[in-house]
Amino acid sequence: MLKKMETNRSKGFIYFICMVSAMGGLLFGYDWVVIGGAKPFYELYFDIGGSPVIQGVAMTTALLGCLVGAMVAGWAADRWGRKPLLTIAAILFTVSAIGTGLFSDFTLFNIARFVGGVGIGVASALSPMYIAEVSPANIRGRMVSLNQMTIVLGILAAQIVNMLLAKDTSVDASQAWNVEWGWRWMFWAETLPAALFLVMSFFIPESPVYVKMKNEELRMKNEERSLPHISTSSLPHFSTSSLLEKRYRRVLLLGLVIAVFQQWCGTNVIFNYAQEIFVGAGFDVDGMFINIVITGIANVVFTIVALYTIERWGRRTLMLLGASGLGIIYFVLGLCYWQGVTGVMMVVLVVTAISVYAMTLGPVTWTLLAEIFPHRIRGVAMATCTFALWVGCCTLTFSFPSMNAALGSNGTFWTYSLICLMAFLFLWRRCPETRGKSLDELEKELIYEN
Repeated sequence: MLKKMETNRSKGFIYFICMVSAMGGLLFGYDWVVIGGAKPFYELYFDIGGSPVIQGVAMTTALLGCLVGAMVAGWAADRWGRKPLLTIAAILFTVSAIGTGLFSDFTLFNIARFVGGVGIGVASALSPMYIAEVSPANIRGRMVSLNQMTIVLGILAAQIVNMLLAKDTSVDASQAWNVEWGWRWMFWAETLPAALFLVMSFFIPESPVYVKMKNEELRMKNEERSLPHISTSSLPHFSTSSLLEKRYRRVLLLGLVIAVFQQWCGTNVIFNYAQEIFVGAGFDVDGMFINIVITGIANVVFTIVALYTIERWGRRTLMLLGASGLGIIYFVLGLCYWQGVTGVMMVVLVVTAISVYAMTLGPVTWTLLAEIFPHRIRGVAMATCTFALWVGCCTLTFSFPSMNAALGSNGTFWTYSLICLMAFLFLWRRCPETRGKSLDELEKELIYEN
């Protein structure tokens, strides 16, 4: 009985520290989406409505911060540990939430957004990695999927906050409030969960994998001092260039393809350009907002489904299901746009695409990236793949308007369908099943036996 109580207490503590780490995902999702609701109002406040270039700067500043945060996260986590980096991410989120709403100068506004972007980049790399390193093998997939769950909850929270704070734009007094204060409170609303994340980050332990790595380095340095014939060059040492060593190339390629495909599968276009997609499908403004909320709810519901299927069905099965399912849906979507189909049919297809993504590529990508790399390179390899993921997000977001103009909505979604087909073939050949295996077992299987 005592042993069972200790086991339950241990599981409870694992859930606690995983949920704390996953709060980085919640803030990631909120910070990423909140600017969409604030955009019409801060553009009027800063008087940038007539300058597409300046508008683009405001929308992409945070993304540049994401790239910087992802680049430094792995190196910093290997040098100083996972826990301090999560605390730093929480500080960055808090500072950005306060500053973005506080500043009345456009330059300072963008600096605050950049700071928040760095927090997103750090959290997106560190949260799933930390969770994978503290979780037992039999529940690791479910625990890492919690991070994706909090991301989609953050997205939905931002959509709801934006909707509740934005007052009726047909009333002059309400519009004036939106322009002066509404957009500020949309950003300030993030302060509470960011501050909570900051406080709770002090109550979680360091990753046992990181502690083991540092103890091993310390042991070998002590041996070097006591045995002069052991040279420093013989000690294990890792640098970024080591990622290109032959034994790591295959797993690195797998990680990069998975990361970029999660973005280039096209689903995030639906979130970033929901207005254009639903208006193009024949909906008015009111219908557009209702449909955006529907997609947000579907995103949450099917991420919950993923928490139960990822350990039952396995990572490989879900990745193949996601690639094939989205490929088929996008092909049908393209046909509907080509034939001029509008109305409920289009909503059903879009919600189905979101649902498939939410239970497959969304959570499983982060789980695989946190699992497939050996301990010694996990930090920098995870950061490299996260950086590639954000580059994929940037290029996807940037290219959609041009693709849509050149190819039409039908040609654009057929292009995404082709990408999904190519990814399916790659994953069929290269994606391993990692379910139920310890990180040490996966390291031997994916690195030393290949």
